[in-house]
Formats: sequence, structure tokens, C-alpha cells
Amino acid sequence: MLHYVCVQARSNRAVVCLQVESVVKKHKAELLEKRYKANVGALLSEAKVLLTWADGKTIKNEVDMQILDLLGPKTEADLEKPVKQKGAKPAKKVGESQETTARQAVTVDNLIAADGHVKSFMEVMGDAVKFHKPGENYKTDGFVITPNTMDLLKQHMKEVGGKVHTRFPPEPNGILHIGHAKAINFNFGYAKAMGGNCYLRYDDTNPEKEEEKFFLAIREMVEWLGYKPFKVTHASDNFERLYQCAVELIKRGHGYVCHQKADELKGFNVPDSPWRDRPIEESLQLFEDMKKGKIAEGEATVRMKTTLEEGKKDPVAYRIKFTAHHRTGDKWCIYPTYDFTHCLCDSIENITHSLCTKEFQTRRSSYYWLCNVLDMYCPVQWEYGRLNLHYAVVSKRKIGKLITEGLVRNWDDPRLFTLTALRRRGFPPEAINYFCAKVGVTMAQTALDPSMLEACVRDVLNLQAPRVMAVLDPLKVVIQNFPATHPGEVTVPNFPADESKGSHKVPITSTIYIERADFREEADKNYKRLAPNQSVGLRHAGIVITVDKVVKDGQGQITELVVKCNDATDGPKPKAFIHWVSEPLHCEVRLYETLFFHKNPEDPSEVPGGFVTDVNRDSLTVLRNALVDTSVSKAKVYDKFQFERNGFFSLDPDSSADRLVFNRTVTLKEDPNKN
Repeated sequence: MLHYVCVQARSNRAVVCLQVESVVKKHKAELLEKRYKANVGALLSEAKVLLTWADGKTIKNEVDMQILDLLGPKTEADLEKPVKQKGAKPAKKVGESQETTARQAVTVDNLIAADGHVKSFMEVMGDAVKFHKPGENYKTDGFVITPNTMDLLKQHMKEVGGKVHTRFPPEPNGILHIGHAKAINFNFGYAKAMGGNCYLRYDDTNPEKEEEKFFLAIREMVEWLGYKPFKVTHASDNFERLYQCAVELIKRGHGYVCHQKADELKGFNVPDSPWRDRPIEESLQLFEDMKKGKIAEGEATVRMKTTLEEGKKDPVAYRIKFTAHHRTGDKWCIYPTYDFTHCLCDSIENITHSLCTKEFQTRRSSYYWLCNVLDMYCPVQWEYGRLNLHYAVVSKRKIGKLITEGLVRNWDDPRLFTLTALRRRGFPPEAINYFCAKVGVTMAQTALDPSMLEACVRDVLNLQAPRVMAVLDPLKVVIQNFPATHPGEVTVPNFPADESKGSHKVPITSTIYIERADFREEADKNYKRLAPNQSVGLRHAGIVITVDKVVKDGQGQITELVVKCNDATDGPKPKAFIHWVSEPLHCEVRLYETLFFHKNPEDPSEVPGGFVTDVNRDSLTVLRNALVDTSVSKAKVYDKFQFERNGFFSLDPDSSADRLVFNRTVTLKEDPNKN
């Protein structure tokens, strides 16, 4: 009876959640525009009409929670009393409101902790993450209590020593992307903050798609983000134990062997299996035949006698695959599914908090059910919203298609949003972690503009990347009267705002190079750089130059400027100081734009021809004749710099001893094309 009541309660809560979600979605534009000043009472009334049988307090709590998920915590502006307006202002468009709200969510305030380090995920999240204490699983909403629960919890607490234990369980069949960064931070960050442990557990139950390179790359990215796994485990470590669990499930009358085809099991209105009530001994024998390879692929599965919260009945627990496994070879030809494996591995590893994305909310009932019917310790599942970015695809299959069609170079192409690509482009791991924290861990699905991630990257790089001078499109300048007494070098601060972080020397001679865009033969009143009738200063050099002669080739292209110089303290201050290089290093510079034209390249309503047709084929620009000052000569791969007035750049792995290659990570905040 207790089990039935718990299941019924969960079902009712799910209905309340879905109905309230529909009301909030209907009024989403108004909520995003007015935030907490919107008429929440009207929403509540509308939800009550749809849920006449539900408790009013339950409905209000759900409305409050979903609004909090959508808008985030109240800001100072939300707490201010409304000011009477003289005239009504036009409402913002929905897209603009969403972007504004999301930008507010990731504004970089209090980025630095007291000891000078960039704040971690949990330092930013703070009290926003409130979960049950280890051993208090039974206090969480919807947790199913059985006669054995307390004894199992007591044994569990002995094994974990009262510490939080989480896990990050990726499938080793692709490269991690920005969405995984949130999951990594959530699992590892929470365990670390609570003094606990986090497993890196590979969910390697699909032998057809797993490759060694993915196992290695996943661990590398976890560690790059700053986390060290407590233990590295595999679902396949437990294949024997999982098999015994499946046998026990059948013996207890909660599992059976079914012969319905995969196509027959798709969808939600699947008819009951004609084999659902077959004798236990018969199912056990057939399962043994499956294990011994006596039954062909697709001819039999083991199914569980339960119904998911979404209404799907009897999910599959085991299927036949005559494929060698990366770790176990040909030992097995039956492999467990996610629905069967995940909760049992969590139980075996004594996970205290099973953190997963919202799409697994409908699996929570089967998660609890399976642990309980097998009398195994049952962890608590907590869900949070996925993190998605506009102008991106992260699907392994779709990225693979971009690679095979030559639209990107590989999994780490800097135009992608895989973690290896972001590292190659020069995104600091601290900035990615900080971005994930600022987005938060609400239940709301989050889709943000990449510019919001880039804002966090800029703020971190502004603290980490020393300034150097580089010229991307060089124009030669000869200084006729360069002082013979000049020492031939100038001092450039690494971080102009903090002289304690040191400086470096760069050479200066009578021949320098400036950006071609920093000179115009005809300048309007808004142009402040070098022109025949307008002088400019040279950054850090204390010199002002004035054009004396413009040299052109046979096609009329400017090839050289001849100038005169004087001390910057003599005469009026110039309108601008420009960067330059002298005796520079030649380098290649790669500039990146968004890979797709539309926000949602996978949406057929936006891109009818499919995401491949939406690729921006001019998203990569390669400058092969760029110049950079000699201070970067000893740079290592992934070292980061701010090229003055050009943006932040990172040294690419393609670099060699005689030719450096830099990727532009992000531009500066200011418009690089302004006069």
C-alpha cells in the first residue's frame, strides 16, 4: 500500500509540474519583460483552473519554483518599488528580453576571491545548491521508503563515512562539449565543496561506438577544468554484478524475456507484451540462452515490469549485441541499458547525490523502483536544466558530419563548442567554470548566446593574459629622423592596470610596422589615427610620428610610409596612440566567427535545408603575414596574450619553432572596427 501511495503521489506531482509549466510557458514573454513585477496572481489562478483537484499550496509552490527557475534570484532592480511612468514604454521583443535576462545572469561581478584566484563553481553558487545530507535520503520529496530502507542507509553511511559521493557518467563515444562542462562542475564541484568524492564513471554499455581516444579525451577535459576524479570506474566493471541483478529481477517476478521487435517498442502507446506473464523459469532459461549467444540480435530482450513517469511501460533492461567490448572483449553478447545500469551502478558505488539533467526526470520513478525491488541501497536523483548555446551544434553525429564534409577540421576545431575546441581557441577553464556557475543549476532549460560565455572569458583573460603588441595587417613605416641616441628598446607593462605584475622589453628601430587600417590618405573629422595631416603617438615609445611621404607600387597600393618623429612631450598631445612592432616575429593568425548563421541551426523552421546548409563558410580567416613583438618568442602551446587593440589570442598546437600560430580567442569589448 505504501509503495502505491508513493507512486500515486509522484504521478500527481508530475501532473502539477507539467500543467504549471504550460501556464508559465504561455506567459513567458511577460515574465521575462516584467520579471518579479509581473502579475503572478493571474498565473496562479489560471493554474488552479487546470488543477481543480490539487492542493492550492502545492500549486503555488510549483508556480514560485518555476518562476525562480526562469528568472533566477531577485536582483536589486526587482526589489525596488515601481516608479510611475509618464508614458507607457513599448514592450521589448521576446528574444531581446531573454537575452537581457541571460546577460544579467552572467554578469561578472565579484569574479576574484579574497586570495586572488578566480572563484570556483561552488564559490559562485554558494547557498543556491541545497541538497539532502548524506544518509537523509528518506527526507527528500518523492523518495520511496521500504521496510529495508533504514538498514540499507545505515550500511551505506558506514561505507561512505558520512561524505558526499557523486559521479560524472559520460558515454565514451564522443568528445565532451560545453553542456558537459556544467555537469562536470555540478558533480565534481559539489562533492569538492562538501569535502566529499566524485567518481569519473564511463557509461560503456554500448560497445559499437566506444573508442579509446574518447576515454582519454574525457578524462583529460575533466582534469583540464581543474578536477581530479576520486576513482575512475566503468559500468563494465559491474557487468557480472548487473547480470546477477537481472537474474534476481526475473526471479522476483519483476522482469521477463520479451520477443517484441525494437520498432514495436517505440512511442508511448505500446501494447502490453504477450510475454509479460510468461513463467519465471521460462524467462530465466531464455535469458541464459541470450547470454550464451543462442538467440539472434533483436530476437529477445529482458524488460522490467514498471512504468516510467512519462507513461512508457516496461523499459528494456538487457539486449543482445554480438559486438566485442572495448574492455571485456567477447565475454558478453548481452549488454544492459541505461535504465537498468545507471541506478544500480550508483547504488553499487554508494552515490549520495545522483545529479542528472532534466530529461532524466521521467526516469526517476524507475530509478527508485529498480533499487527497491532488488533490496539495494537507493541514492537520491536530483535534476537540473541542460546548458545549450545558440549558433552551435553539439551532437556527436552532427559534428562528425561537419568533419567528414570538410566544414571543420576535427573535434577540436576552435569554431565548435566541444571542450577540446574551446581549449584550443584559448578559453581558460576558470572562465568556463565561472560561466556555468553564473548560469546556475535551476530546472529551467537554458539556451544562451555565445557572447555571454565570451564575456566571462574576457574578464578572466583580462586578469591572466599579458599584453603584447602585434600587427595583423602590416604597413611598413620608416622614421627618417629616428634619434641616434635612442636606446633601441622600450618597456611595455604586462598588465598596465597592475605594474606589480612586471613588464617586458621590445626593440624599436627606424623601421616599424603599423596596422594598415591605422593610416588613411583621406580622413574625416571622426578619424583619429594617422593621416597626412594628422599625427599619432606610438604606444609605450614616447614618440609622435607625422607623415612625410606615401610610397605606392605600380598598382597604386600603399607599400610604405616615410615619417618624421618628435618627442611626445614636445607640442600638442596627439588624438591617438597606436600599437606597432619593430624587428618582429612573423606569425600566422587565425580569426574565427560563428560557425552558423542562425541561432538554432538544427531547427527546420529556421533552417529548412538542415544545419549543414547553415554553415558560415567564411567563419575562418587566416592571416599568414602577421607580425608580433619578440616577447612571445618562448611561448608554449595554449599560452594566452592580449594583442593590444586586437583582442585575446592563444598559441595553437600547429605552432613550430620557426613559425608561431595564434588563434583569436575573443575580441576586446570595444568595437574593433570603430574609428
